[in-house]
Amino acid sequence: MTQTNITWIEGAIVENEVHMTIVELSHASRTPEDLIMRWVSEGVLSPVGSSPQDWRFGGDSLKRAKTAAHLTHDLELNVPGAALALDLLDEIANYVLTYPAKASALKQSII
Repeated sequence: MTQTNITWIEGAIVENEVHMTIVELSHASRTPEDLIMRWVSEGVLSPVGSSPQDWRFGGDSLKRAKTAAHLTHDLELNVPGAALALDLLDEIANYVLTYPAKASALKQSII
């Protein structure tokens, strides 16, 4: 008998022009509002607005919040640790975009 493995992939397309409140971002990222507020104070997220009630987060904030949530939960990083990890991930992404040939060579040398 042949066994079939099925893999489900869940995703959402969110445009950067979409603006979410802290409540909407909390629901979309499955993250408590108080943790989002701590991420904002640490610079992980940069909303527009002067207070949590007025904050509006762009679509790119959802991906960043989900990544921060994974770092916090899976690796048990605290808020400053998640902020540092995200900054380093941003640096790597910028390096790959700026120097694709060098990044490819680096990847090959690691493997």
